[in-house]
Amino acid sequence: MKRALAIFAKTPLPGRVKTRLTPPLSPPQAAELYRCMLLDIIERSAGLDADIVIFYEGSAEFFRKAAPDALLVHQSTGGLGVRLEHAFAELAGRGYGARVVIGTDSPDLPIPLIEEAFRELEQGRDAVFGPADDGGYYLVGVRDGYGALFQDIPWSSERVLETSLRQAEASGLAAALLTSWYDVDSYEDLLRPSLLDPCNGAPRTRAFIAELDLVAPFAADAV
Repeated sequence: MKRALAIFAKTPLPGRVKTRLTPPLSPPQAAELYRCMLLDIIERSAGLDADIVIFYEGSAEFFRKAAPDALLVHQSTGGLGVRLEHAFAELAGRGYGARVVIGTDSPDLPIPLIEEAFRELEQGRDAVFGPADDGGYYLVGVRDGYGALFQDIPWSSERVLETSLRQAEASGLAAALLTSWYDVDSYEDLLRPSLLDPCNGAPRTRAFIAELDLVAPFAADAV
């Protein structure tokens, strides 16, 4: 079965990415963090036994330089559900069976989890989700059709995964769940020790966060 790993990404421009981190980060800092996370993900994904397809927003030129070996497809307009449907349909039209989509918010996502997602699809699961700690998901994959999997989902809420699983069941799709992981969305997420682990496979993100010299919020109040 022909595999595709799709990465949803944006050009790292100040004021357009990681806006939930501004403040405490400045817009240029948030954009640089996003750039580091994106480049780490692209580099690590290159080792997968799958074709890399970047569904991008913004400048194609940036992505041609950042990922010269990847197929570039401009994201469709509309909400996230519409864009996911477009991406999966686009990949199916290119002959891909096992199709997995990730974003850029988990720079140290273990590559074996992505491999496991492909195996679940190749072994007969219709869909696969990687649960995120915030109630969403860091990964989603499908094998054939996706039914109503991306419709009527309360995006950006803690009920994304829960609702998606209900939609999978209503659509007659057998879904698998991977081990949970986390997204880097908030200041508290930047404080996770794993992001500074020398073995996490995300050197750019690790170096950038280390230079920020972050402290735990409210630490001064505890003294």
